[in-house]
Amino acid sequence: MKLGVIKAYVLKELTEIVRSRLIIMVYLMPTMVLVLFGYGIRMEVTSARTLIIDNDQSHYSQLLVSKFQHSKYFEATIEKRGEAKALDEIHKAKSDILIIIPESFEKRLLHGQSTQIGVFVDAAFPMRGSTMESYVKGVVLDAASQMLERLGGNAPSISINQRTLFNQAMRDEDAIVPGLIGLVLLIAPAILAALLIVKEKERGTIFNFYASPLSKGEFIAAKLIPVFFLHSINIFVLFVWATYLFEVPFRGSFMLYWLTSELYLVISLSIGMLISIITRTQIVAVVLTVIVTIIPGFLYSGILMPISSMVGVSRYEAHIFPVMYYNHILYDVFLVGEGLASEKTILYICILAGYAFCMLSLGALLLKKELR
Repeated sequence: MKLGVIKAYVLKELTEIVRSRLIIMVYLMPTMVLVLFGYGIRMEVTSARTLIIDNDQSHYSQLLVSKFQHSKYFEATIEKRGEAKALDEIHKAKSDILIIIPESFEKRLLHGQSTQIGVFVDAAFPMRGSTMESYVKGVVLDAASQMLERLGGNAPSISINQRTLFNQAMRDEDAIVPGLIGLVLLIAPAILAALLIVKEKERGTIFNFYASPLSKGEFIAAKLIPVFFLHSINIFVLFVWATYLFEVPFRGSFMLYWLTSELYLVISLSIGMLISIITRTQIVAVVLTVIVTIIPGFLYSGILMPISSMVGVSRYEAHIFPVMYYNHILYDVFLVGEGLASEKTILYICILAGYAFCMLSLGALLLKKELR
């Protein structure tokens, strides 16, 4: 064996990997996957935001409320504004569960009669919704057994009148498909845009731009507009697949879906453009784009789990990435039926617009620096 020749080739390949910056991908991607997914993903539900309306205000109703307040699975708050306001909190994604204790709760128990509590659960994500339902039943059973000990022979029967909101059929498709739309519109446009400028660098045709009368902004616009047009058609295609092929209900404003998706598309293209400016080869551009889009996209799009189920730093990290804001709007438009009247929707649109403006401005600045 010609060990000397093999050694020379090995050293050559290692040198090329280091020079091409692929060495960053070798260590960055596994570390990002392990840290983000390891800290962020939790299959169990903890601190589910729970509103409790206690219409009885009795000893036994307070016992039931106390069980929820002292459980690690619930973050219970007494709601005093009424059922309509509490349900509105769930519609605004500010709460996950609403529990209503009726007025005659204790009286019926003392007379050995069955009683019923009302429970509303946000089931937009079926797995999380069913988990929260089982936790509620567990707490109620625990409270009922404690009441049984105190009441002696009178065995109280507490049943649950439960209603699931936003995804009554508990279909996984209704939770996954809107998240996939956000993921596709993040990854595909960004990868295509990432090749636009770096391709010119590899071919040497970037020098044609140096001699042209185009400004940096005009050059960027000329590069991004064709890709923007192609993926604008994709926005409609994805909507058709979601509603007709997967039969995901669409309860909101189509205009809101369209305009928000176009704004999100600008952000995706800007990510690819920034990567295209700072890289030298197409392979590095593609790999880097995959890292900065797929990992946050899967983690914060809602495909794996809702943001409210995340723990620790990951819940706050999610607010750094535009995919979280876009997918919140998507879920609200598809499953909840939100429109432009929602304050949260308007806020998220403004945040997305800010992202688009900042990233396009940064791209123009970096391109100006690149051409010096």
